[in-house]
Amino acid sequence: MTTPQTLPNDLQSYWLPFTANRLFKSNPRMFVAAEGMHYRTSDGRLILDAMAGLWCVNAGHNPPRIVKAIQDQAARMDFVSSFQMSHPLGFLLAERIADLAPAGMDRVFFTNSGSEAVDTALKIARAYHKVRGHANRVKLIGRARGYHGMGFGGLSVAGIPRHRRDFGPLLGDVDHLPHTHDLARNAFSRGQPAWGAHLADELESIVQIHDASTIAAVIVEPVTGSGGVLPPPVGYLERLRELCTRHGILLIFDEVISGFGRLGAPFGSTALGVTPDLITCAKGMTNGAVPMGGVIASRAVYDAFMHGPETTVELMHGYTYSGHPLACAASLAAIETYEQDGLFERGPEICATWENIIHQLKGAPHICDIRSIGLLAAIELTSREGAVGARAAEAAELCFEQGVLVRVAGDSLVLSPPLIITPEQMTRVTEAIHSALQQVA
Repeated sequence: MTTPQTLPNDLQSYWLPFTANRLFKSNPRMFVAAEGMHYRTSDGRLILDAMAGLWCVNAGHNPPRIVKAIQDQAARMDFVSSFQMSHPLGFLLAERIADLAPAGMDRVFFTNSGSEAVDTALKIARAYHKVRGHANRVKLIGRARGYHGMGFGGLSVAGIPRHRRDFGPLLGDVDHLPHTHDLARNAFSRGQPAWGAHLADELESIVQIHDASTIAAVIVEPVTGSGGVLPPPVGYLERLRELCTRHGILLIFDEVISGFGRLGAPFGSTALGVTPDLITCAKGMTNGAVPMGGVIASRAVYDAFMHGPETTVELMHGYTYSGHPLACAASLAAIETYEQDGLFERGPEICATWENIIHQLKGAPHICDIRSIGLLAAIELTSREGAVGARAAEAAELCFEQGVLVRVAGDSLVLSPPLIITPEQMTRVTEAIHSALQQVA
């Protein structure tokens, strides 16, 4: 690893995202290097990364193939627009992603983040109905506790109140399904819980209120991520697919987290056996090395736009950095790394080991639930009266002091380690959590 850098002289200019800036700047947590499963802090400590950066470093930090691909591409060509021109890597990458996606999902539109991918998918959904002569289909249905990025579209269909509170009014013509979490019935579930498939039928209630002819799309995460790792009940996604098909509503899976191996397969939709009409992806798409996202569309959705004169711009949408050469190089190298290192094939085995080790925490102080699916988990803690989230935040800080990085969502400790994690490292994560929970009140 590289020698740790010194701290900046002035921390004031940088306005950090999702951060208590004044608190952070009084005692900054600085990382200066990363390799494999670890970060190195500015004071030289190794930190085991149990969050894959931010759900994204699926192959571990700084894999050689990805580093070299970015370096080589930067030396060859730094940038070219994808407006009325492009470059070979964009087409190669789209083909590789289509090969990994569920059958029939073989058209890829590139963005620069998961937030942009979600807003793009929502726009495609509305435009799809309009080009087919159903311009009244504009309503978008999200789900409680869902996270879909921080663009206005994604924020509008998301269902985490604190994220939405300060930015309204948001988009109109939006409604929400209930979430699927039921602690009384599904506590300590391994994989998909048995209870809750009927909650998909709430879409019928929404249809009765709004009429199906006004609804463009339903968007859900196959597994709710930032809302607390909520696996879908057995049969839930199948029922949602059935209802969307019956009513002519597009089904969007937000796979920004569940894509690229997180659930033991290239995409969560494959792992869970349900194919949507649109998939959003990002994060593991480049292993977090270069910002990139995308929307994978079914052939039927894409073909609906391909009418009229050939000079027609079929979708009046895009970003300056769509299909950026460095991002494409990073993504192609990431996919090669996942495949050459056997990370997709290793998925089922490593996920089973993860499940067994994580659930050994049952019975530790303050734990009221453990949820796991694929290489994801949430350790839910009982809340202190009047201080929701405080216990989990203290536990996470104690884990960090022991050299393990975990994430907090409400009063849950959320885990999403790189796919290269070993059983020994899994045990280290659970030992740090157990020790922390014994120390917090």
